[in-house]
Amino acid sequence: MKKQIFILGIGLLSACSTFAQNDIDAMRYSQITFGGTARFASMAGSMGALGGDISTLSFNPAGIAIFKKTELTISPAIFSQTTSSVYNATTSSDRKLNFNIGNIGLVASINLINDKNTTGWENINFGFGHNRTNNFHNRMDIQATNKTSSMLDVFVANANGNAPTDFDAFSTDLAWQTYLINPDTNGTYQYNHVIPNYGTKQRKLVETTGSMGETVISFGANYKSKLYLGGTFGIVRVRYNEESTFEEIDEKDTIANFKSFTYGQYLATSGNGVNLKLGAIVRPNDWVRVGVAIHTPTSISLNDKYSSSMKSDLENGIKYDTVSPEGEFDYRVTTPFRAIGSVGFVINKIGLINAEYEYVDYSYSQLHSTPNVFSEVNTLIRSKYTSTGNLRVGGEVRLDPIAVRLGYALYGSPFKSNENKNAKRSSYTAGIGYRQDHYYIDFAYVLTNYSEFNYLYSTPTSTIVENSYKNSSFMLSLGVRF
Repeated sequence: MKKQIFILGIGLLSACSTFAQNDIDAMRYSQITFGGTARFASMAGSMGALGGDISTLSFNPAGIAIFKKTELTISPAIFSQTTSSVYNATTSSDRKLNFNIGNIGLVASINLINDKNTTGWENINFGFGHNRTNNFHNRMDIQATNKTSSMLDVFVANANGNAPTDFDAFSTDLAWQTYLINPDTNGTYQYNHVIPNYGTKQRKLVETTGSMGETVISFGANYKSKLYLGGTFGIVRVRYNEESTFEEIDEKDTIANFKSFTYGQYLATSGNGVNLKLGAIVRPNDWVRVGVAIHTPTSISLNDKYSSSMKSDLENGIKYDTVSPEGEFDYRVTTPFRAIGSVGFVINKIGLINAEYEYVDYSYSQLHSTPNVFSEVNTLIRSKYTSTGNLRVGGEVRLDPIAVRLGYALYGSPFKSNENKNAKRSSYTAGIGYRQDHYYIDFAYVLTNYSEFNYLYSTPTSTIVENSYKNSSFMLSLGVRF
């Protein structure tokens, strides 16, 4: 595969990346969210010092040692993503719904307390389950009139200096085959395109699907109800699909010999990875708990399958249509190390509160292949991204058998500079639960807002796009204890 890396485009909108794996892939799989049970989500994923919830196995595995009974849980969820895009002072929006299972799992607790046990270890617990850690479902609609540039500028820039036989089969060659770019009489291997004067309506539709999830195999132990230890072996599964359509239309019929063109791209990524998590919770007294956890980098082996197509309508019934070959590429992504510190307070049996800070340095993300073709990409990652802190706070008030919960999470921007330096993400959470000795029902609502600046395609005159994201998650957890 001929590698071409475009470093100007950011996010999903770098339409001419020819499916080159780049820093965007590393960031996509390095950022995770607090999926899992409704109780965990309604407290903004802030339970690192409290434990007792199966979702903590993916964050602080020492939480498994808090369990005193065997517990089985499942958490169906509805996810809604709305994206509003501003391009050339024109606003458009689109929405995507998704039904998923945020969590399913089992924790088994073995009581060690008896007359013969003098070691101080009170119980050992085993856990097995699956937690969703990211949701890629989204639909985006960007459109406006552009009087300063065209995507065809990118194809011409990539074509200049190259023979047609050397054109990239997934982008420039498609424009060549559909007569959108043509030889320039001013020089050998110089080209021009069919839009001499700008002013086309541009529209880009992007739909993404898929998720990241983690199957957890965990072990924990409780020493004198003062020290709780746990470890998790995580098996990460990735599915990501992206289908995009970019078109330019001469709506006002001011461009001779041109009506429109459409450029389509399709990408399907799948893979699996592994990591290890270790954690501890210390309980110095009845009302204070302190938690710490570390996550090793996750190594994910990925497979990309991709293709693209181009259609042109050049007036007078002249139309061309071509497709690329089917492309495929194997590579690996290594996500950063994480460290989490938590402090929790248990207020008698009335309520509890937890605050935690997560440190992660996104500049340590890396891409690998055999042979390795990612030295420039990894250099870009180190220069473009930075370390950040994520803050999560959650609380619960118990009005037995009802519990009311609230939470807030603030995720720092991973970008070192440029327009996205302040691209923070905020989540507001709330929930309610009904709990009895042998079963429980919990409900949660999570509202997340964030914004990003992107380029529609990679040219110096491409107008920037501001995307504002708003997603809502409605979660229900059903659990039994025995």
